[in-house]
Amino acid sequence: MYLFLSMLSVADLGLAVSTLPSMAAVFLLGQRKVGAATCFVQLFFIHTCSVIESAVLLAMAFDRCVAIRAPLHYATILTTKRIGAIGLASVTRSVALHLPLPVLLGRLQFQPVNALSHSYCVHPDVLRLASSSTVVNSGLGLFVMLSTLGVDVVLILLSYVMILKTVLNIASNAGRLKALNTCISHICAVLLFYTPLVSLSMIHRFGKKKLPAQVYMLLSYLHFLVPPMLNPIVYTVKTKEIRVCILKMFQPRKF
Repeated sequence: MYLFLSMLSVADLGLAVSTLPSMAAVFLLGQRKVGAATCFVQLFFIHTCSVIESAVLLAMAFDRCVAIRAPLHYATILTTKRIGAIGLASVTRSVALHLPLPVLLGRLQFQPVNALSHSYCVHPDVLRLASSSTVVNSGLGLFVMLSTLGVDVVLILLSYVMILKTVLNIASNAGRLKALNTCISHICAVLLFYTPLVSLSMIHRFGKKKLPAQVYMLLSYLHFLVPPMLNPIVYTVKTKEIRVCILKMFQPRKF
């Protein structure tokens, strides 16, 4: 579990580092221009880190599923080697799927005067500024989204269906609550990550013209900034071992 928490922290950090520099440049320095190459690199890292975080959340759902359904075999199923392989597979999948995006964007022709909807670059926003055909780019972007975030959501839901089925077979109410309590932190992390993302996608597809631009921008910032900010708090509050370590750090030492 703690190895997965480390992976989640790294993914959160990568997501924040990918977006904060351009936000700071816009809001603090008043810099309103960005080069095409810089924009393409940023969108690659933003989307890559987002999908890595989604994969880590899926791995953590599998972790909870194993812990509840087969607690006696947990240590033999989720060994350090296998957890490392899961982390490597998550990174490899995300990098391999997103690497073609900036390459294909570099072949497009763009309008002379361009204005992004955000203070950072994302693939749909950059495609909107292209003056040449974007059929291939749009198709690839949709495929990447469905094969990563879409598949991850379905598998996370399936994991919790299996968890719920096992919990309902526990005889005592105390045992059920104890089992479900171990999943609360992960459920909060999943909601923090996917709720703004799904809302943003729905607005982008169907209701962008019906809502004020400020609402659309607020949701986009929530998606990239809220999970890295709140995930450590959620897991600190719900995980006793982490709380104890933090309290020890702030306790005065006796000499």
